[in-house]
Amino acid sequence: MRQVWALIGGMLALAGCAAPVPPPPSMPQPVAMAPAQADPRLSVEVAARNFVTVVERVEPVAENACVALNGPGVDCDLQIVVVPDLEAPPNAFQTLDEAGRPVVGFTLALIADARNADELAFVLGHEAAHHIAGHIPRAGQQARVGALAGILAAQTIGADQGTAEQLGQMMGAVGARSYAKNYELEADRLGARIAWSAGYDPVRGARFFDRLPDPGDRFLGTHPPNAQRQAQIAAEVARIQAGY
Repeated sequence: MRQVWALIGGMLALAGCAAPVPPPPSMPQPVAMAPAQADPRLSVEVAARNFVTVVERVEPVAENACVALNGPGVDCDLQIVVVPDLEAPPNAFQTLDEAGRPVVGFTLALIADARNADELAFVLGHEAAHHIAGHIPRAGQQARVGALAGILAAQTIGADQGTAEQLGQMMGAVGARSYAKNYELEADRLGARIAWSAGYDPVRGARFFDRLPDPGDRFLGTHPPNAQRQAQIAAEVARIQAGY
């Protein structure tokens, strides 16, 4: 099992037995979680065992789904890592390392904040789904298209080079963000199927949204409303149970 030493060392750090290690510089900006309102926190030992078990069960399911949906042309060997930084808020992310390998990362705070294994399984399935669906390269392509469109528009109206570059940067950001909500919903659907196939309850797992600040339905926001996501996950599970 990959990165078990990171989990064990990190959990000891969480208990005050080791010094914190800074996260990798490329780690995405975390989304802060609101304080829990319902289920109590688990002990450090139970949280650690839940995470290890979830990774052992969900990782092969996610990798098999990746191969089935993408074929041999995509690297489906997920690198599951733990960021043992005591200062990092609850967060999970999917990224690519310098060699282009897919990485799914968890902060210690998220592992400790999860109230059951179903939450961890859904989060892992969701982040793996971002890679399976190719969201990072797709977002990059959309950003480049948006940037080019901005530069062409600036040239059409006779803007100077500096203005054209600024408009290109702005349109590139808009191009990347305009699909962000759809990507999150797509990852929720596939993540729910991955968690279900690994033997977990995605509906119960999605209750962690109850502890997240609701992003609402902001224009060019990166995340859909929490209630929309939970309703979609419940609908996806109903489709699975119906044989679809």
